[in-house]
Amino acid sequence: MIYLVYGGSASGKSAFAEKLLTEFPDGDKYYIATMMAREDDADAQKRITRHRKMREGKGFKTIEEARNLEKITLPASSSALLECMSNLCANEMFDGLSGKQKSEDEVVEKILAGVKSLSSILKNLVIVTNNIFEDSVQYDEATQSYIRALGKINCELAKISDKVYEVVVGIPVELK
Repeated sequence: MIYLVYGGSASGKSAFAEKLLTEFPDGDKYYIATMMAREDDADAQKRITRHRKMREGKGFKTIEEARNLEKITLPASSSALLECMSNLCANEMFDGLSGKQKSEDEVVEKILAGVKSLSSILKNLVIVTNNIFEDSVQYDEATQSYIRALGKINCELAKISDKVYEVVVGIPVELK
């Protein structure tokens, strides 16, 4: 089964997604962490360290994979949490080293193929994604392209998910 957990920043979506993962009765539980930090990004490094500590003792086997979901292989009887789609989308779209940007369609296609590949072998896949679509700020074209790609990904994930939740102020609301 695929579970999509959607919400705004600090809405409680990650805590809810982790709770879902811990409630699956059997099989190994994997946490696929997609946040990537440059060596000179102290804030991101601190966030990653904090997230690692938050996961301790929950029985998750962590896989840190900032890109390329298609390279991940897991046992068929296991469940996984993919945290989070907005980081994965940014990592796939922008190559900070070369400055190159992939097209929206290329990123959407690659990520959806990776999700479908993972979900085809896993018993359960919980995906966390962000609601970043409600402000009225006009961004530069690269950011607008990222937002459009994430929007397309979220819509397609909602279509293929068995259950979709929006977490609002810590309260999960089942949408599908």
